[in-house]
Amino acid sequence: MSRKLRLEYAGAIYHVISRGNYRADVFRSDKTKAAFLRCLDEVCQKADWIVHAWAMMSNHYHLCLETPQPNLVEGMQWLQGTFAVRFNRLRNERGHLFQGRYQALLVDPEAVGAVCHYIHFNPVRAHLIPVDRLGEWRWTSFAWMIAPPARPDWYQPDEALRHAGDLADNPAGWRRYLEYLRWLQTEESEQKRLEFNRLAKDWAIGSGEFKHALLEKHRDWAVSLARGDTGPRELSRTLWETRLQRLLAALGKAPAAVAAEPKGAPWKVAVAATMKATTTASNPWLTRHLQMGSLFRLCRLVRACRENPQPYRAFLQKLARAAQ
Repeated sequence: MSRKLRLEYAGAIYHVISRGNYRADVFRSDKTKAAFLRCLDEVCQKADWIVHAWAMMSNHYHLCLETPQPNLVEGMQWLQGTFAVRFNRLRNERGHLFQGRYQALLVDPEAVGAVCHYIHFNPVRAHLIPVDRLGEWRWTSFAWMIAPPARPDWYQPDEALRHAGDLADNPAGWRRYLEYLRWLQTEESEQKRLEFNRLAKDWAIGSGEFKHALLEKHRDWAVSLARGDTGPRELSRTLWETRLQRLLAALGKAPAAVAAEPKGAPWKVAVAATMKATTTASNPWLTRHLQMGSLFRLCRLVRACRENPQPYRAFLQKLARAAQ
């Protein structure tokens, strides 16, 4: 059976759901949940994702995320692949960690708030904690909403607060948001209006007009992708090449310099480290395009750059401006 296409475009918003293989309790410990959040932090920085809400349960997770660049597939491959490698290495295990493909439902911008509420309700629906004490549950974004110092730059609670009544992002607004969730828990008619029973189903969340517009706007792209003309892998490579050329230009390096200069040239190391930090470019791709000799050399030099950036600081500063 062929796989469903992943529709990707700049600014797309998704409700992503992924479960442990055979519904295993992948996230049974707080230590494992924290490790997954570290991976999420890394991929959001690499892929420039915006996360509107998240929740982690014992055997699955939810994300409401926005992709300013069309890179959902690329980012999810990195997120789940990296976490699985780290998880299995820690436990000296092998095999698939997640159950099949993750779900990625496209979300109408007007429905983002409803998806956030649905995600925040996960531990309440599972009877892990009452809604009045939701702020004590560390493993949803509601805990970050009410504690701004804990928020990373890529987390934005604005849509959840706006949808609940144009609430301010301050203590009074957070209290009113919790009151809204308490009211929503008992108002089955409102849950029905927000289509809570469909927020984890179908291929898109939103109005019929939103779904129709998606199909019309992306019909040619979907047809060519189904035909095999292009795909997420090729799109990822194009994005990496564009970023690499921008970084080379920032250092005043012509493409010919890549082949002409030493494999371990400090500027190459700085470029590789910047690409690793700001994209999901793979080590083999970077080794080949920067002509750094071997995977071992690239990994060793990038690690040295991270641990002691001083020798590369002048290059890194120029690259940081170009990578923004």
